[in-house]
Amino acid sequence: MSTVLLLIHVMIALALVGVILLQRSEGGALGIGGGGGFMTGRSAGNALTKTTAILAASFFASSLALSILAGQHGATPSILGPAGGAGGLAPLQAPSGPAPVAPPATPAAPQAPQSK
Repeated sequence: MSTVLLLIHVMIALALVGVILLQRSEGGALGIGGGGGFMTGRSAGNALTKTTAILAASFFASSLALSILAGQHGATPSILGPAGGAGGLAPLQAPSGPAPVAPPATPAAPQAPQSK
């Protein structure tokens, strides 16, 4: 189910990019813009605007659906390895035994007498 929805999401994204690039440029941006073409006039602008709005809404809806599906699958396996197992990072835990005791300080070496 999520694979099909992901494929639809990618197709919507590509269609959205294409429709946006077909729109008339307002000032030197990336649009085809300029002179006459196969879609000119006011009706073409309205059609492209409506198509962009529909594709944007469907892109938003498919993004939301994909995030909901991803949240329902539960925890995903970590790329670092199994938690707490060999090869993975161990979870942070408090030490189970008594705290280690620091070794006793070594006495300072005797100093040689100073001559006068």
